[in-house]
Amino acid sequence: MSIENSNPTPLLTVEDLQASYDESLILRGISMEVPPNSVVALLGRNGVGKTTLLRSIMGLVPQVDGTITFDGKAIHLLRADQRARLGLGYVPQGRDIFPNLSVEENLKVSLSISGSAGASRLEQVYELFPVLKEMLARKGGVLSGGQQQQLAIGRALLTNPRLLILDEPTEGIQPSIIDQIEDAIHTLKKEGTLSIILVEQYLDFAKAASDTFYIFERGAVVQSGSSESLSSALIEQYLTV
Repeated sequence: MSIENSNPTPLLTVEDLQASYDESLILRGISMEVPPNSVVALLGRNGVGKTTLLRSIMGLVPQVDGTITFDGKAIHLLRADQRARLGLGYVPQGRDIFPNLSVEENLKVSLSISGSAGASRLEQVYELFPVLKEMLARKGGVLSGGQQQQLAIGRALLTNPRLLILDEPTEGIQPSIIDQIEDAIHTLKKEGTLSIILVEQYLDFAKAASDTFYIFERGAVVQSGSSESLSSALIEQYLTV
């Protein structure tokens, strides 16, 4: 099954990517595309290489072979900070906020990097996640898991990314905040200025939030297609535990 993509110039292209930890090959020739203004879900059981792919795209793990192209520019030899400055925003699994800084200070860290470009997004972040504006003085570490995830996504948005990478954004989060995150993804897509890569175990959320999907198994892509075509047969074969 292949993805039909009418746009000839993807925002991100990964070609034959291999990556390893401690001489153990984790990614085995991954190829995928992220079209402009789209949401792409990466699916698969635990330990199949999804997070390693995200970290490889961001330049955080050694790369053995292959290429990564972002907006027509080869980035696979660039440092992580250089990739971030080109417009890649990353929210890792576990959120990784600054627990001893206030919500406002966490947001200011991003603004100190992006300047006026990020400042123009601040009101949008408050509109997407109103609780952040209500809790500006609270330390990040005392927020609930869902509130911390909203803060992590908001902080990433303030870097003014063109590609937002979300690793397990619904993990351990109450349903009401999952709904807010899904609404935020749809709102951002409608804005038409960025694409999103979404790694997600909650399949209903992934299917509702994304346009296309890639299924991983043992470090390789085994199926891909439009999210509407994600059938119960595919879920049973590759995704159920």
